[in-house]
Amino acid sequence: MDTVGKLLDTPLNSATSVVERVINQITKAIISGELKPGDQIPTELALAGSLQVARNSVREAIKVLSHFGVLEIRRAEGTFVSSAFNNKMLDPMLYGLILQRDSAKDILELREVFDIGILKVVIESRTEQSIVVIREAYGQLERALLGDGIAPESILDRDLAFHSAINSCIHNKLITEIAGYIDRITIPSRVLTMKMILSENHQQEYLNLHLGIVQMIEKRETEQVMKVVQDHYQFWKIVQK
Repeated sequence: MDTVGKLLDTPLNSATSVVERVINQITKAIISGELKPGDQIPTELALAGSLQVARNSVREAIKVLSHFGVLEIRRAEGTFVSSAFNNKMLDPMLYGLILQRDSAKDILELREVFDIGILKVVIESRTEQSIVVIREAYGQLERALLGDGIAPESILDRDLAFHSAINSCIHNKLITEIAGYIDRITIPSRVLTMKMILSENHQQEYLNLHLGIVQMIEKRETEQVMKVVQDHYQFWKIVQK
């Protein structure tokens, strides 16, 4: 970049730490379109001057944004806005969810809202091939759930694969990645849920809840999405109480 843009040419207020303020300013410039994917950002010296902060603060801010995949540091070339999605971009969201108070309830609600949205999109865009993929994943879950001596963790793997198969039908990498993050932070409580299902012999009932999702997608029953998702979480909600 030959010139420093408006956001990157504005002295910062003192509401937060200097490094955090620099991070926020660079992020705002990206969100606003002032900096676009692939753009080279101003040098540390130029940013320090335009933002009226120490060069060390700019350097630390760039390191943080690079760590999270927002910026890319190329030796001998400079620092650029990442031009592709990076898994590291979702790490702050993951840590934030984990550290929240009452996070179990909040995460359950997040997963519920997310699943409702995903299923509506899948129903609207599903193809015969996507039905085949979902049916195959359901079959693998059925064999695991009704098999003898299979560990709860192994059954949960098939459960996660079932939902992953649904997510993959959207062909949206960002949705798939976020869904994967949500899955990661729900695994401990879902293992407990699976143990309860097995110990109380609710396997067939639990399996029927998954079959209901498959049939809803096949029949394009968009109006049933909320009820089906809420029913699907009935065992999980018991463990969360």
